[in-house]
Amino acid sequence: QVRLMESGGGSVQPGGSLTLSCVASGGHPRLTSHCMAWSRQASGKEREVVARLEPIGRTTYADSVKDRFTISKDNTGTTLYLQMNNLKPEDTAMYYCAAQEYLGYCPRTYNTWGPGTQVTVSS
Repeated sequence: QVRLMESGGGSVQPGGSLTLSCVASGGHPRLTSHCMAWSRQASGKEREVVARLEPIGRTTYADSVKDRFTISKDNTGTTLYLQMNNLKPEDTAMYYCAAQEYLGYCPRTYNTWGPGTQVTVSS
């Protein structure tokens, strides 16, 4: 069973940047064989997937974060990142890392989630 643990959240002013990390451990934590994603949930709102990374390297982003956020992984295959630039107050949310085993394609569902890390954007 792969475990995911996010870190890097915090408080930042509008226009600032943060980098979130998601460390995979246990099981067979090779992110190159998993479909990965970052999602977020603001207080009182539904969870929103903001970035996806497929084993083949394809990335997709929600319109709300496109051109501001970048999803990537390190060369060890154990850490996923979300670089967030030009943060806005509406980016305030709990951010979660998610993984789904790759079986030749990536469904838009994930069976493993981290506990989340809080990002707060305010002046």
